[in-house]
Amino acid sequence: MNDDILVVKLGGGAGFNMQAACDDLARIAQRRPLIVVHGVSDMANRLTQERGLEVRMITSPSGHTSRYTDEQTRDIYVEAAELVNQQIVSFLQAANVTAVGLVNDETVIHGKRKTAIRAVINGRVRMIRDDYSGSISGVDTARLNRLLNDNVVPILPPIALSEADGLLNVDGDRASAAIASAVSAGTLIILTNVRGLYRNFPDEHTFVSQISHNQIDEAMTWAQGRMKRKVVGTREALEGGVRQVILADGRVQNPVQRALDGEGTVFTS
Repeated sequence: MNDDILVVKLGGGAGFNMQAACDDLARIAQRRPLIVVHGVSDMANRLTQERGLEVRMITSPSGHTSRYTDEQTRDIYVEAAELVNQQIVSFLQAANVTAVGLVNDETVIHGKRKTAIRAVINGRVRMIRDDYSGSISGVDTARLNRLLNDNVVPILPPIALSEADGLLNVDGDRASAAIASAVSAGTLIILTNVRGLYRNFPDEHTFVSQISHNQIDEAMTWAQGRMKRKVVGTREALEGGVRQVILADGRVQNPVQRALDGEGTVFTS
């Protein structure tokens, strides 16, 4: 494990303070090796609606929600990823940080298309077969390590490359977990649009500040909506050797440093 490597997942939802997060990342990049993974959900929603299309979500039988990604939606999703990636790279370069976006064919995440997805539609479980979502099958660790050794900050979208099916939509939280595990990072920070994990969201009295690895099954029962994916990603990171994962608020000033200082929900191995 390289405790010094920090992986940060920037949320892609509405209300996320990207400028504040990048300002904070720029300061941290001067002190330690850094990899950034980002979401694209708000940008993808905006592009979809601008083209007169409906944003469609699907829910698995276990309650996980995800974007329905047919071929047309996949192309919009990739475009959204390019735009957000360029924005982050520009913010960091303006702060004198050498950053490179690894998008499209440059992605270091490898994936396999899910050829059949079970989803609950109108109360019944259906099979969806035209979706371009994928599971993560590997990471080009050598390339990431070369960039880190050259003091370059890699910026990664939630996209995987499949030799058979091209670019795939993958979950950003699980992608950040795979990246953190691959490079043996000490810490993964997942920034989102809430303070962290609650036993009964949004009751502030139920906010959870510390969770050990053996409590994650219980934490899964507390998580609602997209937070379920974040807890899944957290579990995968800890099982992959990451020492701690912090779910923290990305809407505030200095969100990364505040997470490192203990704000948010800290999961430990």
